[in-house]
Amino acid sequence: MKYCFFFFSVCGLWAVPSASAQLFKSPNAATPADTVRGTYGPYRGWWDVLHYDLSVEPDIAAKTLSGRNKITFKVLSAGEMHLQLDLQKPMQLDSVFFKGKKMSFERYEQAYLVAVEPVPAPEEEAVLDVYYHGKPRQAVMPPWDGGLIWTRDDRQNDWVSVACQGLGASVWWPGKDHGADEPDRGVRISVTVPAGLVDVSNGTPAGVFPGGNKTTYVWEVKAPINNYSVTMNIGKYVMFGETYNGLSGKLPMRFWFLEQHQAEAKKHLLDEAKEMLRSFEYWFGPYPFYEDGYQLIETPFLGMEHQSGIAYGNKFLKGYLGTDLSGSGWGAKWDYILVHESGHEWFGNNISTKDVADMWVHEGFTTYSEVLFVESRYGKKAADEYARGLRQNILNDRPVIGIYDINREGSGDMYFKGVQIIHTYRQILNDDVKFRALLHEMNRRFGRKTVTTQDVEALMQEYVSVPLKPFFDTYLRTTRIPRLVYEWRKGSNPAKRELYLKWDRVEKGFSIPVAVTVGKTAYRITVGDTWSGGQIAVPANAGAGSLSVNVDPNYYVL
Repeated sequence: MKYCFFFFSVCGLWAVPSASAQLFKSPNAATPADTVRGTYGPYRGWWDVLHYDLSVEPDIAAKTLSGRNKITFKVLSAGEMHLQLDLQKPMQLDSVFFKGKKMSFERYEQAYLVAVEPVPAPEEEAVLDVYYHGKPRQAVMPPWDGGLIWTRDDRQNDWVSVACQGLGASVWWPGKDHGADEPDRGVRISVTVPAGLVDVSNGTPAGVFPGGNKTTYVWEVKAPINNYSVTMNIGKYVMFGETYNGLSGKLPMRFWFLEQHQAEAKKHLLDEAKEMLRSFEYWFGPYPFYEDGYQLIETPFLGMEHQSGIAYGNKFLKGYLGTDLSGSGWGAKWDYILVHESGHEWFGNNISTKDVADMWVHEGFTTYSEVLFVESRYGKKAADEYARGLRQNILNDRPVIGIYDINREGSGDMYFKGVQIIHTYRQILNDDVKFRALLHEMNRRFGRKTVTTQDVEALMQEYVSVPLKPFFDTYLRTTRIPRLVYEWRKGSNPAKRELYLKWDRVEKGFSIPVAVTVGKTAYRITVGDTWSGGQIAVPANAGAGSLSVNVDPNYYVL
């Protein structure tokens, strides 16, 4: 999902924003609300969402919403009559209809339990018609502490947007707010706004319907989409477009910016967006949503990977708000939000994890997309330097993997440590043709599906011969950084010294090939968590320079 959650201070240190970020909540004890939100339990498991038809009308002056969601679903199993519908306080359900009859419901933490009668049969497709209203949570520091954003642009026109990753889409509309179930047939989004304003949502424009002093904008998303990606953006927008000739044909590109920023947006973003698409289609395969198009939408907050409707607020600056997250110099040469958020179309939107505890799959691979963009533009050496530079931001405060079933992400290291895990894996693989094939296969095999970390680990294992479970367990499930330990021993030949190596600070069974330089000679040897040697020998009277041992710096090890 998204972008770096750190701010850069003048002194060059990184710090989490003072407000409590919804995306990276502290690992305190789970509450009943956490369990209701994070568990794919009996009230969610018996039905599968096929389509959302969402209609919303904001009252901008009052900062409230009213709306309707027609939820088409398929029954997977019989027996359970209660359906969990997520809608966070203070938003309220008004009424729920099923087969023309009004259903009863009751509050269930940050959700509702709806009694569905008669209980539909297995394999049946049915529609739940939901009406709701309320004053949704207002964002405190979007996108980190999210919700609805009600503001004005630099010409004092109303400007409304939403950022709800981590917090959940149920902060502003009712549905099944869990990563394990995306609507197979997409979503239709209708937003009614005051005349003179424009709504831009995900996907393809499907109609504009004026009515008195209001206008309704309708958008169609044909592909499956994760709930937090569903968006509305209301303002004085104008659009410029382009057609990109890509791997799967002609891709519509639509750029929605405030009218006073259109010329700057076109100059700053258009060519780099096409370059980004060329790079990512080379590395990952075709853009995943040709039928819905590629959209970039100006927002009053930094950015978010809203599928086929990416939020952009980087102020037309290179880097991350004008800074280079890597400190290498390479990150100051391109627009971070454009590249990073677009990378999420492949990792996070096309490939989505069932549980937010596995969000490193979204963020690690998307942050690695930055490395690959640098490689496409500036070459392999620059990409290596950029990847290594990102290490300065790693905290190793807690594991990258979060806690399952309670809506609990892992450490924010999922971004920058995630890059090091992938970059180290790439060194283990030692074959960039295979590495690119792996990235293509990930998007082919897991595209438009929800996956687990174990699914991704198993696929990565297919491309190497050494067992990777201890590798993943060490890097993802602990805060330890592997350390290569070595010593010189007398060999069987008295005229020689032999090098012995092992890894420590690792899980049992950790064994990977590593590129080392001894003196001026390069070797590639497999090292495990117990001493092994005899493969490298030097004269017993060799000088210190011949005995120096250095690991390829592209491995994230000590």
